[in-house]
Amino acid sequence: MPVFLPLLDQETDALLPVLERIGPVILSSPSGPLPDHSYVLVDGPSFDLSTITTYLDHGAEKVIVPLSWAKELVGIIPNDRIILLLDIASVSAVSDTVRNAVSGVLLKSPALDLDLIASISKFFEKSDIYFLSTGSHAPSKLSIRQLLGIKATLVVRSAQLTLGPTSPAQINVADAFMAPLSSDRSDGLFPTVVCSETGQALGLVYSSTESVKESILTGKGVYQSRKHGLWRKGETSGATQVVTSIRLDCDSDSLEFRVVQHGSGFCHLERQSCFGEAKGLSALEGTLKSRLASAPEGSYTKRLFSDPTLLRSKIMEEADELCSAETQEDVAFEAADLFYFALTKCIASGVSIADIERSLDRKAKRVTRRPGNAKPQWTQPSASSQPAPPQAASSPPSIDLNAPIRMRSSTLANISKTARKDLLRRPVLKSDEMIEKVKPIVSKVRSEGDKALIELTAKFDKAQLSSTCMFPPFGPETMQIDAEVKNAIDKAYANIYKFHDAQADRETLVVETMPGVVCSRFARPVARVGLYIPGGTAILPSTALMLGIPAQVAGCKEIVFATPPRPDGSISPEVMYVAGLVGASAVLKAGGAQAVAAMAYGTETCPKVDKIFGPGNQWVTAAKMLVQNDTDALVSIDMPAGPSEVLVIADHTANAAFVAADLLSQAEHGIDSQVVLVAVNLTEEHLQQIEAEVDSQAKALSRVDIVRESIPKSIIVRATSVEEAIEFSNDYAPEHLIIHLENAPAAVASIDNAGSVFVGSFTPESCGDYASGTNHTLPTNGYARQFSGVNTLSFQKHITSQEITPAGLKDLGPIVATLADCEGLQAHANAVRIRLRAQQV
Repeated sequence: MPVFLPLLDQETDALLPVLERIGPVILSSPSGPLPDHSYVLVDGPSFDLSTITTYLDHGAEKVIVPLSWAKELVGIIPNDRIILLLDIASVSAVSDTVRNAVSGVLLKSPALDLDLIASISKFFEKSDIYFLSTGSHAPSKLSIRQLLGIKATLVVRSAQLTLGPTSPAQINVADAFMAPLSSDRSDGLFPTVVCSETGQALGLVYSSTESVKESILTGKGVYQSRKHGLWRKGETSGATQVVTSIRLDCDSDSLEFRVVQHGSGFCHLERQSCFGEAKGLSALEGTLKSRLASAPEGSYTKRLFSDPTLLRSKIMEEADELCSAETQEDVAFEAADLFYFALTKCIASGVSIADIERSLDRKAKRVTRRPGNAKPQWTQPSASSQPAPPQAASSPPSIDLNAPIRMRSSTLANISKTARKDLLRRPVLKSDEMIEKVKPIVSKVRSEGDKALIELTAKFDKAQLSSTCMFPPFGPETMQIDAEVKNAIDKAYANIYKFHDAQADRETLVVETMPGVVCSRFARPVARVGLYIPGGTAILPSTALMLGIPAQVAGCKEIVFATPPRPDGSISPEVMYVAGLVGASAVLKAGGAQAVAAMAYGTETCPKVDKIFGPGNQWVTAAKMLVQNDTDALVSIDMPAGPSEVLVIADHTANAAFVAADLLSQAEHGIDSQVVLVAVNLTEEHLQQIEAEVDSQAKALSRVDIVRESIPKSIIVRATSVEEAIEFSNDYAPEHLIIHLENAPAAVASIDNAGSVFVGSFTPESCGDYASGTNHTLPTNGYARQFSGVNTLSFQKHITSQEITPAGLKDLGPIVATLADCEGLQAHANAVRIRLRAQQV
C-alpha cells in the first residue's frame, strides 16, 4: 500500500521525477508515454473500451473509472486492473457484481470522515480504499496517518504538493512520504537496505528524516552515518548513486533504496556489494560492461561487440540449441549460453538488465494478446511420420544460406571438470514421457491386431493397406532395382556374410572341472527375430543387410522384417531384395511403435518374435523399452538406441578434406546427430582448413538443411597429445571412432570404448556403414561402455549342460551338500545325499 497517491491533473514537470521515486502516480487522461507504476484516471461522458485497453497495454498498472464505465468492464478487464471512482454518497448504487469486479475504490468527498470511510471499506472488504478530498483544505501528515490507520490511502492533487517547505496550502512531497515513518531505535534512525535496480542487496545503512528527504528531492544516495552525520554517498570516493526508488517496509520503520551504483561499487572494499560479489545475470552484466570497455582488439569478445553478423549468428545458434534441448540439465545449459549472447547484444546497445525487466513488466501488464503464432520464417512442417515428441519447434536452418556452417570448439587443457562433463553429454531420450506416449499405440495393436495396424499406418505413414504382411516367395515385381544397385548389394552381402559367418559359435565348449564332472556350453539360434528397418528420411537397405545377415548366419528359424510402407502401400524394392537374400519369413508393412508392438505380441498375420533388433526414432526406442519389460510379451531387444554419432581423432597428418567428409557422413543422418572432432595439436590454420572443408562440402549435399542444424551443435575439442585425445574418446564412448593419426594402428590398443573403429585416413566410416563387413548397428549415447554392436552372437543364445558320473558325484556331492546346508536349503542338500546313500548300498 503506497503512503499516498499523487494525482497529477496539471503540468508538473518538476514534481513527476520526484514522485516516481516514492511510488505510483495517478495521471488524468494522459496523452503521452506513461511513466512506470502509473494509474490512469479516465472520466469521460461515454464509455470507450479501446481507451481503457490502450492505457493498460501501454503500461498503466490500473485504470480508475466511474461507475457507469465499471459496469461495462465487468468480465472484460481483469479485476486487479480496475479501481472504481465513486462519490461517497453513491455507494448504495454499487451492485455486488461491480463490487466483486474491481480491486479498489477511490472515494470522493468534500470532508474527511474517517468513520464513514471505515464503514464503506467493510462493504468493499476485498478492495483497496483510496480517498480524494474535493474540499479546499490542504492534506496533512496527520490525515495521511489517520487514513493509513484504517487501511486507506490519501489521494493528493498535484496543486497541493510542493518541493518547497510545507505550508497551509501545500505539503512537501518528502514530508508526505515520511508521515507514517517511525523508528524503534533510541537514536531515531531507520535501517535502510540499499539494492541495485534489479534487487541485488548492496549493503545495510541507516537513514534519518533529513537524509531521506534529501534523497527524495535530489535523487542522490544520502544516508546518516552514526558517527559523522549526513553521508552523501560518493561525495569523496566518486562511487555516487542515482536513486530510482524509495519504499517503506510493511511496519513503516525501515526503508529500501534502489539505486544505480557508479564507480567501484557500494562497499568500502571497492566491491559492488557488501555481501560479496554479484552472481548470475547481474555478475554477467558487470563482466560484459567491463569487456565492452576494455576487451583487447582481435579478441573473441571484442569481435562479438564489433561484428553484428557474428553476434547474430551466435544468438541464432544458441536459440536453436535451446529449442533442441530436452533434459532439465540441457535446457539450463543451453539457456545460459543464449542469455550470454543475448546480454552481449543488449550491453552493446546500451540496454541494461533493469531495462529488460521494465520491458517485461510492461508486457505483463498488457490486457490484449496477440494470437501467439510464430512468424512464417520460423515454422517448418514436420517431416516425421510419427507424432512429434513434446519439444519446442526448432529454429530454421539459417536465414543466410551463405553463412558458414561451423562447429563449436573447446580446449581440454583449459576447462573445468564440469565443462568437460558437459562436452561428453548428448541429448537424452525422455524415457518416461515417451513410454507413456507409446503405451496407447502398443495397447491398441496388442488388443486389436491387424485392424489397429491398418488404422495406425494410415494415420502415421499415410498409406492405405489391404494387408499388413508379405510372405515368401516374394514376387519379382517387388524387387525390381537398378542393376548397379543390385551389384553393390550383392557384393556388400558377400563381405558382411563372410565376416559374420566367421563369428558364429558352432563348437561345443567342453570342460572337465574335476574328475567325473563334465561341463559344456553350446550355442543355439534365437528362434524368431524381428528386424526393424527405418524408413523416414532415408531408404536403408544397408540396415536390412546388417540385421538380416547375422540372423541368417545364426540359423534363426523366423526372420521378420518391419519397415514403413511407401504412400502407395508398397515396400522399398531394395529392402525387399535384401529380404529375399537373407531368407526373411515375413515383411511387416508398418513402422514406429505399432510395428514394434506387432512383432512383440503378434497379430493375426504378423508372427510373434522372441527378440527385436534395429535402430529407430524415439517412438521406436520407447516401444522397444516398453515391450521388453512386459512379461506377457516375453521379448528382448538388442540395445538402447539414440542419434547417430562419430568422433574423429586427427593430428597434423590428417587430410582436411577427409576429416570434413567423415564428420559430414554422420551429421547428415539427422539434426540430432552427434559429431566430434578431437584435434591433437592442430594449428589454427589446419583447423580453419577443416572448417572450410566442412562448410564447402556441406553446401554441396542434398541434405544440407539437416547438416545446417547438426553441425553447429557439434564440437571441436583441442587436445595436447594423442593420449589426452584417446582418454577423452574413451570417456565419450562413441558409436563410430575414426583415427586420423600418423601411427593410427598403434592407437587401437588403447581404445577401450567404441562401437566400431575406423583406422587410418583411407578407412572412411561409410565403408563400415555399407560393405566392409562389420556391422553398422552400434551402441550410441555412450552405451559403448557396456554394449557391443550387433553381431552374429547377438542372434545366438548359449545353453550350458553338465554330466556327472557316480564317481564324480562322490567327490562333488559333499561340497554341494555343505553349501546347501549353509544356505538353509535342505531339499537341495537332500537331492545330493539321497544319491550318495544309494551308492553305499
